[in-house]
Amino acid sequence: MERETALNFVKPQLTEHRYEHTLGVMETAISLAKKYGGHEKKAEIAAIFHDYAKFRPKEEMKQIIIEQNFPQDLLDFNAELWHAPVGAYLTKKEAGITDEEILNAIRYHTSGRPGMTLLEKIVYLADYIEPGRQFPGVEEVRQMAAENLDQALIKAVQNTIMFLMKKNQQVYPETFHTYNDLIRQWKDGLNG
Repeated sequence: MERETALNFVKPQLTEHRYEHTLGVMETAISLAKKYGGHEKKAEIAAIFHDYAKFRPKEEMKQIIIEQNFPQDLLDFNAELWHAPVGAYLTKKEAGITDEEILNAIRYHTSGRPGMTLLEKIVYLADYIEPGRQFPGVEEVRQMAAENLDQALIKAVQNTIMFLMKKNQQVYPETFHTYNDLIRQWKDGLNG
């Protein structure tokens, strides 16, 4: 799917602010893909569709999670997580995108997962550091992303976990598993 077609497909599903965010994620994902040897076109498309389901009604998302047999523990956590797996499903169903790499980058852009692919890392990080984002710690992660993708990703996941904990919110277990996996890989790399 070409960029303009994809953007025209997602724009009606998003608020103006979220559409601007999507453009920032797209540009950041392409830039990270160039820097780290990722597939630029796949990064572009995954970034464009990453928030495709963001504003779907919670009831619709809940029904999809149940009917499609997604991990049922999702329903026990903040509905903010739901738009990622639901978005991957709807991107395939409604936009006809069947590339599993792209769909997984959409699916895991909020929670992460152990064994993340390069594309998944790029989209997760692009969503976190795109230029429109302004929150404590984002600038540090942007600087890290210019030097080391994995280190930036570790810091982004760490910041997310700490943010949720400070707000007394539950942390989805997959996010903890992601953090542990990234740390394990990093330590293995140091000792390798």
